[in-house]
Amino acid sequence: MREARLAELESSVAEKLAVVKRERPTHTGARLFGDRVFNTTTFLLALLILVLLLGLAIALIYDSFPAIKHFGLSFIISREWDPVNEEYGALPFIYGTFVSSILALIIAVPLSLGVALCLSEMAPDWLSTRLGFLVDLLAAIPSVVYGLWAIFVMGPWLRDHVEPLLQFWFGWTPFFSGPKIAVGMLSASVILAIMIIPYISSVCTDVFRVVPHFQREAALALGATKWEMVMTAVIPYGFTGVIGAVILGLGRALGETIAVAMVIGNSSDISLSLFKPSATLASVIANEFAEATSDLHVAALIELGLVLLILGIVLNVVARALVLGVSARRFEGGD
Repeated sequence: MREARLAELESSVAEKLAVVKRERPTHTGARLFGDRVFNTTTFLLALLILVLLLGLAIALIYDSFPAIKHFGLSFIISREWDPVNEEYGALPFIYGTFVSSILALIIAVPLSLGVALCLSEMAPDWLSTRLGFLVDLLAAIPSVVYGLWAIFVMGPWLRDHVEPLLQFWFGWTPFFSGPKIAVGMLSASVILAIMIIPYISSVCTDVFRVVPHFQREAALALGATKWEMVMTAVIPYGFTGVIGAVILGLGRALGETIAVAMVIGNSSDISLSLFKPSATLASVIANEFAEATSDLHVAALIELGLVLLILGIVLNVVARALVLGVSARRFEGGD
């Protein structure tokens, strides 16, 4: 009886396969045509991104060529920025961009990881959904609103309450010396940190949520606490995603303009003190482009934009190499 049923099942399967083989040639041409259209469309869309990037780079190089020809490499290492005497150097603004972005990451990354772990591991679903919506809402606030809030609320609060404590405990270092004012590198870094928190935390939350549940269950079954489970099973599994989130936040911090320009003080001096005013590449372009009268001044500002573009590209290349390196080490360790 069982053998008869198996024989009947095999016969049925064979008949269905024969039907599929007979019908396949009638649809092969249409299927291949659809695949070709899909492949060509996606390839052209991907190529369009590269064309836009290349076109942007060519336009910046062309428009900044007078400054490139006049100053050469000294534009990168010079500390002079004097529109009156037509002397331009990008070093103070490169320094301000790096320092403000790195400080913003130092502040934002621990907070973002804490938010992401709370939303993905600790909070119940009903609370996680509502808190996640509120955190994402921070990314929808315009930059100028952040800047106004920083000028009238955050800056004076830092000046009156935070900077005196920092100077009392760390005033012996050059980083926390000098007069305490509401605008400066510290204020710009804090507002940048607040602005990039939703980007980093959102990506990290999604990364942690896709960690397989058996990772968590295995750690808990071995006697790990909640904290040990997170540190041994969740964060290592999503480490490459966390790096990508941090790089995304750093890229956002490098290019932020309006809010930083409103609170950084816009000084072309290089100072180790975080209390003193500074400037970034983006803030200088925003502040001076409308008032640039000479062709060389305009070309110098466009060259600052070119420098910022190069920094962004280098940042993404380094991030990609870092992620690939971490992934390769994890794969070798798994072997």
